[in-house]
Amino acid sequence: MEGLRRYGRVTSPRAGRAEPRLQRQGRGEGDPQGWPAWPSSPAGVSPDLPPRPEPGEGSFPLPPRPRLAPARPEPLAGTAGTSPSTPGVSSPGRGAPCRHPCSLPGAASAHPSLFLLARVINSGKSQHNEDQACCEVVLVQQRPGQRGNPAGRKGLCFHYWGLFDGHAGSGAAIMASKLLHRHVCEQLRDLVHVLRDPAPAPICLQSDARALAEPSRAPLAEQDAEPLNDALPRFHLEKAVSHESLVIGAIENAFKQMDDQIEREQATRHVAGGCCALVAVYLLGKFYVANAGDSRAIIIRNGEIIPMSREFTPETERQRLQLLGFLRPELLGNEFTHLEFPRRIQHKELGKKMLYRDQSMNGWAYKKIEEDDLKFPLIYGEGKKARVMATIGVTRGLGDHDLKVYSSNIHIKPFLSCYPEVRVYDLTQYEHCPDDVLVLGTDGLWDVTNDKEVAEVVMDVLMGYEPNDPCRYTVVAQELVVRSRGVLKERGWRLANDKLGSGDDISVFVIPLGGPGNYT
Repeated sequence: MEGLRRYGRVTSPRAGRAEPRLQRQGRGEGDPQGWPAWPSSPAGVSPDLPPRPEPGEGSFPLPPRPRLAPARPEPLAGTAGTSPSTPGVSSPGRGAPCRHPCSLPGAASAHPSLFLLARVINSGKSQHNEDQACCEVVLVQQRPGQRGNPAGRKGLCFHYWGLFDGHAGSGAAIMASKLLHRHVCEQLRDLVHVLRDPAPAPICLQSDARALAEPSRAPLAEQDAEPLNDALPRFHLEKAVSHESLVIGAIENAFKQMDDQIEREQATRHVAGGCCALVAVYLLGKFYVANAGDSRAIIIRNGEIIPMSREFTPETERQRLQLLGFLRPELLGNEFTHLEFPRRIQHKELGKKMLYRDQSMNGWAYKKIEEDDLKFPLIYGEGKKARVMATIGVTRGLGDHDLKVYSSNIHIKPFLSCYPEVRVYDLTQYEHCPDDVLVLGTDGLWDVTNDKEVAEVVMDVLMGYEPNDPCRYTVVAQELVVRSRGVLKERGWRLANDKLGSGDDISVFVIPLGGPGNYT
């Protein structure tokens, strides 16, 4: 079997003059078929990453940057042959094994599964590509001193893919691509023994030292427990919490910790701008897809399209934003109104009745126009032109801590959430073939290509390759990027239907769910 094919990185010396190309990569070490070796270091994420911080710090150091390094976004992490600046990844000719995930644990077969990435720079909107990406295998070890950690018990291993669509600079996207998976790892360390135990999750975690010092607080034996009386109020009953909910909570907290670290370090490291974040985590047979921003993910299974995320824009989160403006009017700076109107109100329309809606309404109604209604609306525009405070078109993401309304001191960050929406897909509930894939893409893809068109490209390309060809998924990612960018003509970048191509950075992951063989 041929070795891995490098992800398609599509750039050119001149911004906007991009031409696609693929680069071959030979076999790596570790597996006779050429699949990259699994990480063997028991110390956490990877042997060459900086040490884990002490408990309570909540920050991870970025790898040191060489002096006089060029001020450009760092290369995307991908499959074998990616940049040596990414921890644990080898570059062509260096001979070190790639440490990125190439198989899904728990499958009956030993067939590795690929994850391929393609990207292209925007059509001249900015000088550099502000998209960043990361893919890692992460080993999670239980914290020392916790109960339920027998000697010799191994930790948990999860697979991680992340796309980070930067705006107003690449600083936040680069930082998140380097560190977010480590925050996920840190949040999961408390859950190692809980997730391995099929019993319901305990309400309180207890360390071994505390259990020995306070034996009287140990749980009662089943035969000693007081029988329940159905006639009495059950204030002592505990709510059952699934393992799935614990992982979702860990990912949500990891996003918050990452956002807090960006805020703390933006002054010293000059972490410019913000980024939308789309992350996929494969753990214990399930995919957890977390999205904060306008990137999206879909699963294509046997021709069926399964949405795994939704966009978070001023329109989709209108009521949340309006409610915050209603409850905390000081955040509006006496310049904005939380109410929405079909258009800007003119002064001569005072006293008239006009259509409006507030934070509690899905429909529209009429109200008498007052002086306060003349202020600029909190949410203005529609579709891709909708903006919060006439400034930003996404409502969730990381960073943007110093973002203000133009020529004012009104901060926009209070209206932006760093918490993702997490959706779960249980891989063990279905039989998957090699043509079933998870597609992650930044908004540069979805702005000009809908779900059905993406699915058609995936199926058309995969039909032209053998199921065990490891290059087929690279070609899919490449084709999605090329079709969304279009062809440069006299009137700009044009798609096959002569509509405008995407003018944004485009990054795509194509992650097979079945590998080069069927999972059983």
